[in-house]
Amino acid sequence: MKIENVEQAETILELVKSNYFAKLKPENKKDHSFTIPLKVSGYNELNLMVSDLLKASIVLLNPEASSLSIITEYKNINVMTLLEIALQLLPEEEMELLDDLHKIHLKME
Repeated sequence: MKIENVEQAETILELVKSNYFAKLKPENKKDHSFTIPLKVSGYNELNLMVSDLLKASIVLLNPEASSLSIITEYKNINVMTLLEIALQLLPEEEMELLDDLHKIHLKME
């Protein structure tokens, strides 16, 4: 049993050493902060993204906002931009690591 645990621990260490943790880029080692890459085509797209995030936040904080269709119809919020930001922020490589760790867990049962 101990040998199996050592082998599983070694497998986990090898997985962690691979390039799975790719989404967060270290920025400052003192306070352990990270940056997340966000691709934009230029300043105009960046401005539109930030503007849409702010508009959505303002409208959603409004207690009179009753449904998303009304919000987008009258407040000119580009939901596609918000969805694109969310897609870029998803940690795909890290999810692959979780899948591999889950497989190891299933073998242990």
